Amino acid sequence: MPDHAHGHAGHVHAPASFGAAFAIGMALNLAFVGGEAACGAVAGSLALIADAGHNLGDVLGMGAAWLATWLGRRRPTARFTYGLRRSSILSALFNAVLLLLLTGGIAWEAVRRLLHPDPAAGRLMMIVAAVGILVNGATALLFASGRRHDLNIRGIVLHMAVDAATAAVVVAGGLLILLTGWSRIDPLLGLLVAAAIVAGTWSLLRRSLELALDAVPAGIDHEQVEQFLRALPGVADLHDLHIWGMSTTETALTAHLVRPGLPPDDDLLRQTAATLARRFGIGHATLQVETGDGSACALAQAGSV
Repeated sequence: MPDHAHGHAGHVHAPASFGAAFAIGMALNLAFVGGEAACGAVAGSLALIADAGHNLGDVLGMGAAWLATWLGRRRPTARFTYGLRRSSILSALFNAVLLLLLTGGIAWEAVRRLLHPDPAAGRLMMIVAAVGILVNGATALLFASGRRHDLNIRGIVLHMAVDAATAAVVVAGGLLILLTGWSRIDPLLGLLVAAAIVAGTWSLLRRSLELALDAVPAGIDHEQVEQFLRALPGVADLHDLHIWGMSTTETALTAHLVRPGLPPDDDLLRQTAATLARRFGIGHATLQVETGDGSACALAQAGSV
């Protein structure tokens, strides 16, 4: 009977203390969104309204990421045998798509205002945007420690950094309006904000879509993993190797190892799982060992899934 073993060593998780960061970040940004939108309406500034829309998207994204974090901790069930870990991938994808939809609305209004410019209050733009730099910068710092381990956390930090940069541009634009009185500066800034959103969101959209389609997570070299497994003691062949993201923080692997004429070796399987976790960040490894003495495995042909 073929050997079938699991390894669960070395799961990589973002820090578990982000509950307070989510609560503080959402409250801080939601309050700022309301104030920025109101000031944008008073000032007649599309740049401020666009930035408020962007910040609202980030608040919704933080909420979705927080929900995904909570769902990801739910225990597996007979129906959801992996638990709800993949909700974090869906959250990242939702966040990216939402921001791109908001960008379309911003760009449409910016083009309209370029054709039919409205006056904007430069001084109020500068004050509100300066507050935005502080709010976005502080929120980014709340999540900075987890940006390397979780795609959702990375997305939040990225969006906050982009928000802070665009707010700085709005400050400069408000100053230019004060100095020149040229009303088209505001819709041009709106287009610039839209471009910044697209630039900052594209990589998040691509990576979350790849994870949703079970691509090998970024940072893991499929060929190196295959070479490592083929070099294990007694392994004559390898097939049905799959590597995919169970969530934005956990990676899984399955593979069939052919070890002819050798008895089961639980120690080898445990050591292999530990090395996969330590060297490649693969925390959930399932290895099926075959002797190759009977009929060929149905999944041995290249391209089989």
